[in-house]
Amino acid sequence: MDASQYSRLTLMERVDFSDELAVFRLEADEPVDFTPGQYATLGLRVDGNDRPLLRPYSVASAPGSTELEFFIERVEEGSLTPKLWDLERGADVWMRDKIVGRFVLDASRTCHLMMATVTGVGPYISIIRDQLRALRRGALETPRPMLVLHGASRSWELGTYLDELDALAEQFDWLDYVPTVSRPWEDPEWEGECGRVEDVLRKYLDAASFAPDETAAYTCGHPQMIEKAQGILERAGFSEDTIHEEKYFVERNGA
Repeated sequence: MDASQYSRLTLMERVDFSDELAVFRLEADEPVDFTPGQYATLGLRVDGNDRPLLRPYSVASAPGSTELEFFIERVEEGSLTPKLWDLERGADVWMRDKIVGRFVLDASRTCHLMMATVTGVGPYISIIRDQLRALRRGALETPRPMLVLHGASRSWELGTYLDELDALAEQFDWLDYVPTVSRPWEDPEWEGECGRVEDVLRKYLDAASFAPDETAAYTCGHPQMIEKAQGILERAGFSEDTIHEEKYFVERNGA
């Protein structure tokens, strides 16, 4: 392994939301810069192999910090994620130095409509945290309006981001957050929206008053949601160049 192309990260914390979902917080030796929405390639050296076993994961933290946060789904038959769950605090995780990806904020548009299933909210968390930091520092004068539609089967699968985005949406008028669950009969205490992301999209698209020619739309997560949501957006007048996608299906199958 060419160590010059990798950074060694330290596992500081894993926060479980279910048997299959957790946030991993890793610490780097130096602040890590990237564009919010991009993904890092993480890996472990296993079975004595010189080359680490690698998989890409979207970064949920804002850039410029030594702490990197990842919202990850465990795939039992996967090559890497079961091994990530076996790690103890203080364990080493390798990361390719180059954080990449084109699923980033479309600065050519005024408004931003973001749709995600479960862990697909990660890129939006990074974008929102980065905007919040820029506003607080005075680096951004006019906030970009954002609407986030975040779906899961049950509410606890939305992770700590449910509380974080709820709180931010109450505090700032530039952010609206709509969590939704598709199996409310398994979550009897849930009082929010019910249905899949694409179903909720139909309801909130008109209410948001986001003009298609002024709005960038983002779909991240399960490919079925992406396909259905994009069809709704196209029928609503969104052009192909304003719709951005990041499919997690391949990543989860190989995780």
